[in-house]
Amino acid sequence: MPPAPIRIRPGAEGKLIVYVPYSADRVAKIKTVAGRRWHQQEKHWTVPHTDHIIAQVLALFPGEPVEIDPLLRPVNGTHCEASASIPVVRPTVPGDHPLFDRIHLAARARHLSHHTEQAYCHWIKRFMSFHELRPVADMGEPEIGRFLSSLATASQVSASTQNQALHALLFLYHEVLEKEIGLIQGVVRAKRGKRLPVVLTKEEVRRLLGCLSGTPWLMAMLLYGGGLRLMECCRLRVKDLDLSRNQILVRGGKGDKDRYTTLPAAAKEPLLHHLQSVKSQHEDDLRQGLGRVILPHALERKYPHANTEWGWQWVFPASSHYSERGTGERRRHHLHESVMQKAMKEARLKAGIAKPASCHTLRHSFATHLLEDGYDIRTVQELLGHTDVRTTMIYTHVLNRGGKGVRSPADALVQGLSPSQL
Repeated sequence: MPPAPIRIRPGAEGKLIVYVPYSADRVAKIKTVAGRRWHQQEKHWTVPHTDHIIAQVLALFPGEPVEIDPLLRPVNGTHCEASASIPVVRPTVPGDHPLFDRIHLAARARHLSHHTEQAYCHWIKRFMSFHELRPVADMGEPEIGRFLSSLATASQVSASTQNQALHALLFLYHEVLEKEIGLIQGVVRAKRGKRLPVVLTKEEVRRLLGCLSGTPWLMAMLLYGGGLRLMECCRLRVKDLDLSRNQILVRGGKGDKDRYTTLPAAAKEPLLHHLQSVKSQHEDDLRQGLGRVILPHALERKYPHANTEWGWQWVFPASSHYSERGTGERRRHHLHESVMQKAMKEARLKAGIAKPASCHTLRHSFATHLLEDGYDIRTVQELLGHTDVRTTMIYTHVLNRGGKGVRSPADALVQGLSPSQL
């Protein structure tokens, strides 16, 4: 496998952005450049953009592949001779297009979630490919309209998928390119259908949990018992659990909102045993000079030692460490969501449940069963973290006795009749 190239990109005025694959030797070399600066959040270096800086950077890494942005032109012809013996890799389009560095920076500056950032990049790449890699700055409302129409007609995507693509392109033009986009006319809109959530009965939930064990069982108990989303469960930290009050503090949920929800009493004792095991693992990591986790936003700079504290550790940590890109620091991430998704699918098949139930189905079931038990819809809204009660109203579709909790008139008609009279 060829080594990752060193990448040189234009940065803010008077600066160059340099991405250097981590090694102690490379870091030592880049530190010899006057005026260099390491940006922890963005995982790159910046250096002054002067007449000789590109030549100096290239000279530091002889024989290594270097990817120079095509927008960077030789300044007074100085860096051409210096780079003659160095293999230069041109970026591929659209995945390694320099535009995507700006998109990543803009998304992180606005605290968009990682999944939103990935989704936006996906749609921008599809938009560029659809128009045969024309420069996005040269396109506008007509090109956006044709692309969105093709999604509805040729690709037959749902209305929410088409809206996501639209939001990605508006983000590109408004926030990254700072170009105003007016009314997009003539768009064929995907038809928005009314869909009801898949909900398991209490008996089906019992059978499903009976086919799980260990960490997946405990996570499923929190998903169903607290109405958590899957990523909210994966990202739980020890400090977010209040075992004395049987409640969970969900930090940075959908829409970057915090909320409290219930901690099921049935999961309390297994959760205590699980936390003892996790704490023992964390103490072993500390003895080896490890035990660090990533902290949100700028907390790592504000509290430089908090990333090793017990309260900030993941409730469901990964089984191995990863190396932080740029610094090479070894940290432990939370359990990947695919582990729970795979366990859920296997348990559903083993339990003989025909419904296409996923991890999110447990959240739907939590809300529906609370309404069946007589809890008011405002309470359920707060536990789920919905901004609008109309979102929660969807769970009133099945309460106790079929659709909308209505008793069928046919039941009264045949009441008291024997099977032979029917």
